[in-house]
Amino acid sequence: MLESIIWILLMGFFVGQIARRLKAPALVGMVLVGILLGPQVGNVIEPEVLGAASALRTIAVMVILMKAGLGLDREKLAQQGSVALRLGFLPATCEAIAVAVAAMALFQFDFATGLLLGCIVGAESPAVIVPAMLRLKSLGWGVKKGIPDAILTGSALSDVLLLLVFSLLLAFLSQGATTGVTLPGGWTLSPLQLLPLQVIIQIVFGVVLGWLTAQMLVSLLAQQNWTQSAVQDGLVAAGFALLLVVLAERVPIFSGYLAVMSTGFFLIELDAPLARRLRGGFDSLWVIAETILFVLLGASIQLSVLGDTLLVGLLVLAIGTLVGRSLGWYLSTLGSNWSWKERLFLLPGNSAKATVQAAIGAIPLAQGIAGGETILAIAALSILVTAPLGAWAIPTFAPQLLERGEVDPTKVTISQRIVLLAAVDTSPLGTQVLTKAAEMARRSNGEVVVLHVIRVNNSQGVAQLQEHSRQILADIRHQFVTVVGSVPEEIVRTAQEYGVTEIIMGKRGHRPFEDVLVGSVSQAVLETSPLPVVVVEDDQVAMVSR
Repeated sequence: MLESIIWILLMGFFVGQIARRLKAPALVGMVLVGILLGPQVGNVIEPEVLGAASALRTIAVMVILMKAGLGLDREKLAQQGSVALRLGFLPATCEAIAVAVAAMALFQFDFATGLLLGCIVGAESPAVIVPAMLRLKSLGWGVKKGIPDAILTGSALSDVLLLLVFSLLLAFLSQGATTGVTLPGGWTLSPLQLLPLQVIIQIVFGVVLGWLTAQMLVSLLAQQNWTQSAVQDGLVAAGFALLLVVLAERVPIFSGYLAVMSTGFFLIELDAPLARRLRGGFDSLWVIAETILFVLLGASIQLSVLGDTLLVGLLVLAIGTLVGRSLGWYLSTLGSNWSWKERLFLLPGNSAKATVQAAIGAIPLAQGIAGGETILAIAALSILVTAPLGAWAIPTFAPQLLERGEVDPTKVTISQRIVLLAAVDTSPLGTQVLTKAAEMARRSNGEVVVLHVIRVNNSQGVAQLQEHSRQILADIRHQFVTVVGSVPEEIVRTAQEYGVTEIIMGKRGHRPFEDVLVGSVSQAVLETSPLPVVVVEDDQVAMVSR
């Protein structure tokens, strides 16, 4: 079992990185690894691990939904509330019906079995859509009109609807009939009549439980201080989020996934600093969860059942997306302030399938539903086609179809490579500059470029300076650079060449009067540098930015 986990983590990660370097989504490499390691090809993964695949996928989806909740923007949701609500019901409903009609014509399914297939195929993948939308938010694409937030919310709501209809149809097809509920007065409601009430109850209870969980987390982690680190904060929050998912399976009166997403959303509103700390923790968890999720997705794909239904299956998927889902997108954005380009973005941004299909695609076959093998094949095909395509298309077409707006740093994690430039000379002040650069780099997990501008040939002094740099920056990624030229000009030019975020330098040119803060070189850099400059003088630091 441990060997299987090692294969999953190492091969999944490195092949994913190879795919990324080839300009393909990392999940493509991870899914391929799953296919190669799974029972269809290499049979390397132990049956115990495959047996736990459902639980592991649940954990991974919990992580990504918590990330989604921690990235939602209340103001943007209020702005696009009706669009988000319609995106939660209309595209999924239209696609499910279109797939059902296509399956009736192409596979001779009855309507109930076709709709069962439609519910499986129509569900959207949080594992693909959530990280892609959060990435767009961090870059500012579509944030002005709240497009990523509307897609995130609509995706969660649509999965609630389709999973409810799926469970209803599964019971009907496997038992031949389903019982309704008798109300006082002798009125009996059929399961179909109960469906709207069930959807409302699942959504309302999911949101309420998310709010209660957020309140509890704020009390435990921020007010009572039960934890001492961000890692412990993340561990407790992940435990409560997973508990919501498990409770939803045991007591199916609320949507566990929606409750998890609501928890993250309310945490931002209740305690933004705690939400920021948790966002970093869940970002780290997702690195592991993503690899496990997509490798196990690949391992669950039944290649042996794809051959006979490949072309017809692609036709069914095309009809569902281009006819059914497109109609739903049009109706969802009707009357909104979205441009035609922004509406067109829904094609790549709101079509990916993966996690739900892997979780429920094999259930009809396991329960003996007629056509179950075909349903499983179409579910597997939807993963193989739409997950890689969606992961590639979202970042590719967003710059062409969406407007770039201002990023709200309280709602997203903005990843930035921190590079500091330490401008030093051979005087004792150079050691203080290196020490300050090392302190700032450790705080920000950054890198340091040590720059020495040669004005006088002093090879021995430069060698000593290099040795001091190695000692002081021993635990920090750094490089030592020497150039010849005007000191202020070379500092600014090198900072721009290496893409640094801040410049650290010492005060040169001591003056006999007290009212001069910096020397001539420092003053020249401050006047010409577009970057923040930290000036070090006699063990004191002045922060000056232009």
